Amino acid sequence: MSNIFSGIKEAIKKFLSSTSPYEQSVEEFIRELQRILIKSDVNVKVVFEFTSKIRKRALEEKPPQGVSRRDWFIKIVYEELISLLGGEEELNVLPKKKPYVIMLVGVQGSGKTTTAAKLAWYYKNRGYRVGLIAADTFRAGAYEQLKQLAEKVGVEFWGDKGLNDPAEISRKGLEYHLSKKAEIIIIDTAGRHGYGEESKLIDEMKAIADAVKPDEVILVLDASIGQKAYDLAKKFHEATPIGSIIITKLDGTAKGGGAISAIAATGAKVKFVGTGEKVDEIEPFRPKNFASRILGMGDIEAILERVYSTMSQNELEEMADSLMSGNLNMKLIYKQIKQIRSMGPIGKILRMIPGLSMSLPEDEGALKVSEKKMDMWLNIINSMTYEEMEKPELLEREKSRIRRIAIGAGVAQEDVRELLNYYNYIKKLLKQLKRRKSLLKKFGGADEFLEEE
Repeated sequence: MSNIFSGIKEAIKKFLSSTSPYEQSVEEFIRELQRILIKSDVNVKVVFEFTSKIRKRALEEKPPQGVSRRDWFIKIVYEELISLLGGEEELNVLPKKKPYVIMLVGVQGSGKTTTAAKLAWYYKNRGYRVGLIAADTFRAGAYEQLKQLAEKVGVEFWGDKGLNDPAEISRKGLEYHLSKKAEIIIIDTAGRHGYGEESKLIDEMKAIADAVKPDEVILVLDASIGQKAYDLAKKFHEATPIGSIIITKLDGTAKGGGAISAIAATGAKVKFVGTGEKVDEIEPFRPKNFASRILGMGDIEAILERVYSTMSQNELEEMADSLMSGNLNMKLIYKQIKQIRSMGPIGKILRMIPGLSMSLPEDEGALKVSEKKMDMWLNIINSMTYEEMEKPELLEREKSRIRRIAIGAGVAQEDVRELLNYYNYIKKLLKQLKRRKSLLKKFGGADEFLEEE
């Protein structure tokens, strides 16, 4: 994707240094952006829809006082690019229930078998019991490859060389893994070479999906697939709804535009990206990080900082309100940590609440957390189940959960307990602050006092 990265980076430099009128500069940038994306195999329809949104916002929106139109335009491009890549919210890659059945689909050569093993490695290392099913009866060697990878990763494997029906293999494999108490079951299906053979591939997909009723169908896409990605992804999605996408071979010289087209065609978000050939070279996809790479974040960080600093006062107040009014849980802690990283320590945020700055402890050391620790805590929360995020008290009642989360996040159990202690501290502090705010309002003149604060 180096062509996209370097091309857009240069277009931004040219836009920012241009002496042409703003409207003319916008049109010139958009034409150059269209050329770069189409050349990089992004579907033409997707390109024009994307750039029309940028144009509309660029010509209609008025930046806040103190922010130039050109700086605001870069913010618009950044936000629309994040939206194109799936939006700001990262997918929770942990299963919503147990057992959880995942069916991998895609054309031959997309890397499904290796991806199945990578997923097995990822979830096994987060404390889940994982099972693999070899349902690819089309490609010679698929059975042996998956079996060897399963042994390498250390997870249960099921396949039957004597069966030629992928749906029957999947059904029997599901029964086997359920009997072994597997919590995540991953089915590696067959691929074809694409055009001319899609009907056979899609019929097979439907048959397997009908037989096992997967909880999620994941489309595996080679980053170099090119222009045909949009139509192909759309056909897959129409046959059996695609829940998410995994992009493989992103470490190579692939243009990558086809992957962007597939996101638009299915409406599904990218869940993981493969960054190499080894089983541990897989990571959750983060749209904001990817957008930053495309735009050459080092060159636009200062611009975004200027823009967001002018907006931070209102955002800090909104964040403070959410802390005071929300039922505190790990989801809210996760959200606040993400915001705190760019907006400042929690003490600063709580001070935005009228009448409460005097109520904060004089020594705010307990409220301060290093960036390194925040990153570790985000990783720990990502390793929790939905139930644990909503009810952190479960971790204190069932100690085995702490051990599983620590293994999944690759940290010590003490690190998980430290996050719990921080959560309990914030929870206790918020209760005190709410009580004090309530008392202030009961006294005469409290409203004036709150406003002065």
